[in-house]
Amino acid sequence: MKFWIVFGAALALSAFETPVPMQAQQPQADAPLTFEVASIKPAQSGANGVRGGCRGIDSVYTAEAPPLGRCEISDGRLSHMVGIAWDITMPMLKTGPDWIQRGDERFNLVAKAEEPSKTTERQLLQMLQALLIERFQMKFHLEPVQLPGFALRVAKGGSKLQQTKGEDTDFSFGPAGKPGPGSGTLRARRCSMRELVRMLSVFGDRGPGVDRTDLAGLYEFTLTWDNEAGPTLETALREQLGLRMESAKVPTSYFVIDSAKRPSEN
Repeated sequence: MKFWIVFGAALALSAFETPVPMQAQQPQADAPLTFEVASIKPAQSGANGVRGGCRGIDSVYTAEAPPLGRCEISDGRLSHMVGIAWDITMPMLKTGPDWIQRGDERFNLVAKAEEPSKTTERQLLQMLQALLIERFQMKFHLEPVQLPGFALRVAKGGSKLQQTKGEDTDFSFGPAGKPGPGSGTLRARRCSMRELVRMLSVFGDRGPGVDRTDLAGLYEFTLTWDNEAGPTLETALREQLGLRMESAKVPTSYFVIDSAKRPSEN
């Protein structure tokens, strides 16, 4: 999970995100995975912006990463940590008290797996889920919903995407530093269609998205658009990548936190 990447953190945790389909799972009750050691403490540095993630043996990062077999999250609200653990976006999260999703109350989390060299990212996220449920005494449920959004498909004439040849993952943007509905330049390497859908859900101004391209590889590309001067985002997708967005109802779920308490002493 690429939340340590600046873009990944902004994408998954921004309060202005558009939701994407989410599959949240409770930790397995029959054989729960737990960290060897874990600490959650109030952040003292203030609201500097959440950063961090989990690094398993199958994780790929393009910037500073936590040590192998660890989850490290700094200046995160509970909502931020839930977003990382269950892979959900903030608009799909419903909470009660303001401190969970708003305000200045943030936490630093550091947790280490028992066998760092053998632990996958998925296993770390399951451990993170169990840790948040335990320390915050969190109870939640899923609320299925269908929202108007888009389906990403291959355009007439076929895909123009090129398979990534190298092993490095990268996401970068044009001079503005961050794309938006109006204009932007996105450069990506080792990007899946699921990740592209997630990005388009944020800055494409079309609502949540679902991947229906049937393209299973990892790709590298540059996408440039300007909705005023041209080309528009949808034209750029079609002409530059051979993809198109069409209106669709997207099945997803709200993640509803029924109750939570501030974490107990470590």
